[in-house]
Amino acid sequence: MNFKVGDKVVVIAGSDKGKEGKIIKTLKASNQVVVEGVHIVKKHQKGNGQQPGSIIEVERPIHASNVMMIDPKTKKRTRIGHTTDKNDQKIRIAKKSNEKLD
Repeated sequence: MNFKVGDKVVVIAGSDKGKEGKIIKTLKASNQVVVEGVHIVKKHQKGNGQQPGSIIEVERPIHASNVMMIDPKTKKRTRIGHTTDKNDQKIRIAKKSNEKLD
């Protein structure tokens, strides 16, 4: 998986198509990511002695193939490429602008 926590992505498929947000969590085993403000569902939470029961909204994971990186230079969606820098370190780049992704 090419995504990391903190990457700005846009959703390209599904009911939340077009929404943008940061990646909160990556689930490498199932190739899924949790994006801030995307795929929000209501969850019924049982109360305990200190707090009453309530309905909360949480973000659920979506498949990594349904999101694309946002290019830091053009602010449009782009694919991710890999290359090496001067010190032979593997880095991620945006395919559209060849800009380094942090």
